[in-house]
Amino acid sequence: MTKDESYLIKLFKMATGLGDPFHEIDRYEIGKALGHGDKSVDGIVRMLAQTNFVRKGEGNAICLTTNGHKLVKELLSI
Repeated sequence: MTKDESYLIKLFKMATGLGDPFHEIDRYEIGKALGHGDKSVDGIVRMLAQTNFVRKGEGNAICLTTNGHKLVKELLSI
C-alpha cells in the first residue's frame, strides 16, 4: 500500500470515528498518526487534491471527496 493510500484510509477512519466519512480533519493530525512529517503531508495532500480524492477546507482541514470515498471503499473492500 502506498503512503497516499494509507493517508486516505486514515482520513476515512478518523472522519468516520467522528460520525461522518466526509468530516473535515486537520491534515497534520492524520500525518502525525501515520508518522509523516509536515513536508511529506503537504506533498501527499497536494497530490490527493489534484487527483480529486480530497478537498481542502478551512486552514489545515481536508475531507474526502466522493471519489476519495469510493477509492477507500475499494481499498478496504467494503
